[in-house]
Amino acid sequence: MKLIKKLDIFILKNFLTLFAGTFCISIFVVMMQFLWKYIDDLVGKGLTLDVYVKFFFYAAETLVPTALPLAILLASLISFGNIGERLELLAIKAAGISLIRTMRPLIILISLLALTSFHFQNKIAPEAWQNLLQMLRSMKMKSPELDIPEGVFYDGIDNINLYVKHKNKETGMLYDVIIYNLQNGASRAHIVLADSGRLETTSDKMHLLLHLYQGIQYENIGSSDALQARDAPYRREAFVEKHFIIDFDSNFNLTDQESVANNARTKGMKQLTHDIDSMENYYHDMSGRYTQTMQRYALAVPHEARLSDYDSLAVAQMSDSVRKKLERVEADYLAKKAKAGQRVPHASVNIDSLFAQTDPQKKQRIVMNALQKAGFQEIETVNEASAMEEGNRDIRLHWIQFWQKITMSLSCLIFFFVGAPLGAIIRKGGLGFPVVVAVIIFIIYYIIDTGAMKTGREGGIPVAFGMWLSTLVMAPLGIFLTIKSNNDSTVFNMDAYINLWKKLLGIRPKRNIVRKEVIINDPDYADMCHTLEQLITTSREYLGALPHSTFLGYIAYIFRFWFSKREDMQAEGISLMTEYVVDVLSNSKDRQVLKLLNGYPVMETRNFRFYRRRRKDLRTVIKYSEQIKDYIYGNILSIQ
Repeated sequence: MKLIKKLDIFILKNFLTLFAGTFCISIFVVMMQFLWKYIDDLVGKGLTLDVYVKFFFYAAETLVPTALPLAILLASLISFGNIGERLELLAIKAAGISLIRTMRPLIILISLLALTSFHFQNKIAPEAWQNLLQMLRSMKMKSPELDIPEGVFYDGIDNINLYVKHKNKETGMLYDVIIYNLQNGASRAHIVLADSGRLETTSDKMHLLLHLYQGIQYENIGSSDALQARDAPYRREAFVEKHFIIDFDSNFNLTDQESVANNARTKGMKQLTHDIDSMENYYHDMSGRYTQTMQRYALAVPHEARLSDYDSLAVAQMSDSVRKKLERVEADYLAKKAKAGQRVPHASVNIDSLFAQTDPQKKQRIVMNALQKAGFQEIETVNEASAMEEGNRDIRLHWIQFWQKITMSLSCLIFFFVGAPLGAIIRKGGLGFPVVVAVIIFIIYYIIDTGAMKTGREGGIPVAFGMWLSTLVMAPLGIFLTIKSNNDSTVFNMDAYINLWKKLLGIRPKRNIVRKEVIINDPDYADMCHTLEQLITTSREYLGALPHSTFLGYIAYIFRFWFSKREDMQAEGISLMTEYVVDVLSNSKDRQVLKLLNGYPVMETRNFRFYRRRRKDLRTVIKYSEQIKDYIYGNILSIQ
C-alpha cells in the first residue's frame, strides 16, 4: 500500500500553492504594522539603500513566526473552501473518506512547520533581533536633532544632557532649553538656560551646531572640592545669541552589539533559562541583604531593650549616668546568664525613661541623628525598591520570550484546526468572505494575546497564564469546529440562525399563496363552507373564553397556560383547522379566494408571550373565514 495517495497529493498541492501566496501577504501585512511603529527612525535620516535593505531583511526575519500562523489560517481556510465550493469535498466524503483522513497530510505538514517555527525562534530569530535592534539604535544616533524628546532629558550626545520643553517639528526650533555640559569635567560644568534654540548637523556630519537665543550660562570656576561648598565660585553670562560646536560623528555607524545583548528577544531558550535563574538568584540575594540591612539599622526601637541592641553612635550620644546604668544592667544580666542550668528572664531597661534623663542638647543631637538615619533609610528603600521592580520586570520579559517561542509554534497547529474545518463548513473559496473570517479570527487572537502579554509584563497576572491565554481560548474553538465539520453539522447554516432569531423575536413568516399551474383535485367548496363555519364558531368560543387584555388578564392567561391543557389544545386545534383550510383552498383557481387565504395569520400557539397577538389572530381568522365563506356562497356555489 502506498504511503502517499493521490488524494494526499491533491490536498497538498492545493494547500501549498495557496500557502506560498498567503505567506507573502502575511509578511507584508505584519511588516507594515512594524514599520508604522518605527517610521520616525527611518524617514529623513539620509540612510543609504543597503542600510534599508538590511533593515527590511532583519525585520522580515523577526516577523516570520508572527506571519506563519496567519498564513496557515488563510491557506487552510481558502483551500478547503475551494474544494468545498467545487463539490470535491462532497465527492471525497461520498467515497467514505472522513474529513480527518482528508486533513492527514496537512496535519503532518503543519506539525513540521510548527517544529520549524520553534527552531527558527530559538536559533535564527534571536540573532535577527540582535542585528535589528543594533541597526535601530544606530539609526537613532544618526541624526540626534530629529530624536530629541519633549519634557525629558536627552543623553544621546556624549557628556551633554539636553532638556527641551517644547519642539516645533516643522521649523526645528527648540523652546525652553536646559543644557548640562560636562565636556570639561564635572568640576568645570556648564549650565545653560535658553529661551529657544536650534540643533543641526554640519555638512561633514562630524559636528553638531547648537544655536541658542536669549539665555544665561553658568560656569563653575572653582576646584572640584569647591563643588561641595555653598559659596563655590561661578561665572554668570547673559547672552542674546550663542553658538556651540559639539564633536559628534552623525554618520551611520553600527553600535556595539553588547549594547543590545541583554535584550530578552536576542536570546534562545537555553540562554533565557540560564539568565532567568541567574537573575532570580541575584535579586533573591539582594532582597536578603537588604532585609538584613533593614534589621540591623532598623529605626523601630522596642520599648525595652539591652545595651547591645544599640549601635556605637547611639551609645556615644547618651549621658554618662544613662550609659553607666545600661552597662550595670547588662553586667548583671550576663552574670546571671553565666550560671549553668539557671534560666533567667530577659534583662531590659525602659527606653523612654532613659531618654527623659538625657541632657536637652544630647536629646536634640539624638533626634537629629534619627532624622538623618530616617532620610538615608528612605532613600535606600526607594532605590532598592526601584532596583527590585526593574529586576522583576526584566525577569518577566525573559519569561514572556520563553513562553512565546512555544505558544507561537503551537498557534500554527491551532489555526490550521480552525481554518480547515471552517473552510469545509463555509464551502466558500477565493479571497472574499474567507479572508474576512480569517482576519476577524486573527484579530481576536492578537488582541487576547497582546492584552494578556502586557498585563503579565506589568505583573497583573502570572506571565505563563498570560502567554497561554490566547491558546486556551482558540484551542477549544478548533476542536469544536473539527468535530462539527467531521460530523457534517450545519454550524453556519444562516437560515437556521435567522429562523431562530425570528422565533425569539416573534417575527412570523407571511403567506404567499399563488395560483398553481397544475391542479389535480379541485376543492369541495360546499364541504369547505361547512369547515369554515366550524372554524368561525370554534374561534369565537375560544376568543370569548380568553381573559380581558389587561395585566390581571395576562397573569390569568399565563396561569392557565401552565396549569390547564384544555385551552392550549383548543388553540392548537384552531391552528390546525386553519392550516387545513389554507391547504385545501390553495388548489382553487379563483384568484380572489387565493388572495383572501393570504390574509390568514401563521398562529403561534406554544408561546405565552404573545397573548394580545393571539386575540388579534383569532379576530383575523374569523374575519377572513367569513369573507371566504360569503364569497364561495355568492360567487362559486351560486354559479354551480
